[in-house]
Amino acid sequence: MAEAKAIAPLEFEKPLVEFEKRLDELRGLTGKQKIEAGTEITSLEKKLEEARRDIYGKLSPWQRVQIVRHPQRPYLLDYLRLGATEVVELGGDRAFGDDHALIGGFAMIGPQKVVFLGHQKGRDTKENLMRNFGCAHPEGYRKALRLMRLADRFGLPIVSFIDTPGAFPGVPSEERHIAEAIAVNLREMFNLRVPIIAVVIGEGGSGGALGIGVADRVLMLENAYYSVISPEGCASILWKDRAFAPQAAEALRISAGDLLDLKLVDEIVPEPEGGAHRDWETTVKACVEKVSRHLAELSHLSPEKLIAGRQDRYRKIGSVQEH
Repeated sequence: MAEAKAIAPLEFEKPLVEFEKRLDELRGLTGKQKIEAGTEITSLEKKLEEARRDIYGKLSPWQRVQIVRHPQRPYLLDYLRLGATEVVELGGDRAFGDDHALIGGFAMIGPQKVVFLGHQKGRDTKENLMRNFGCAHPEGYRKALRLMRLADRFGLPIVSFIDTPGAFPGVPSEERHIAEAIAVNLREMFNLRVPIIAVVIGEGGSGGALGIGVADRVLMLENAYYSVISPEGCASILWKDRAFAPQAAEALRISAGDLLDLKLVDEIVPEPEGGAHRDWETTVKACVEKVSRHLAELSHLSPEKLIAGRQDRYRKIGSVQEH
């Protein structure tokens, strides 16, 4: 299991690694040596705890982007394995082919049967090539639309898990009309008669995220980001240099706290200290609990109220009030 492997530290976590290395050395002492080192062990443990609080309590938007891109972070299939039952994946858009970067099907989340959708990244080079690094082609969004219409027909709630740097921008995508595929999804999701919950579990990049992101409730993991463009892309445009990505991440206000303040997301799902990659089970459990609660709340609304509320929600985004 990937969560059992040693956690690769990020650049800003390296001071913590030094503390942990020294503590391991002292704890490895035996007999009288260990007794004599007891005071130093206690002191180092206190310093390590203070350093953790200082680092993880004041994470910058760019540091959160680094956390959310950690290669050991749980992906959609991990959420399904740990937090869902009766999972049945369905494939194909019935027009061109099957996209492995955007998957979907049926599952039980808590007591509720749902149609799930979401982006899936790979763990190694071979799987990343197969999953196209989580960047879906047009057929991925058309597959998602087919499954959403299936959910609408059978009265099943839809839960989408967003984790993509963006839709695939290559020539094949343009040839098969990626912009049209995403635009149709946006239009159709506004009129689906079933509850829709979107959860940003990792990267929420541009139209690639929005293509399955129109929802009655939008949840977001604590270290996830949701943005019209990646920090590197923004830096390349505004500063002509990707090295300004940290400043771009700050200016874009892409982190969960900022988006909650802007009322673009409804609730933040807490992550374990250091990020979701440090404790998959705790992260998935917290996510499932919040999704189940929101599903229960939405289940009491009529289709007409769901549609009206969803449309009203997005009309309010970007509104300006003059004094």
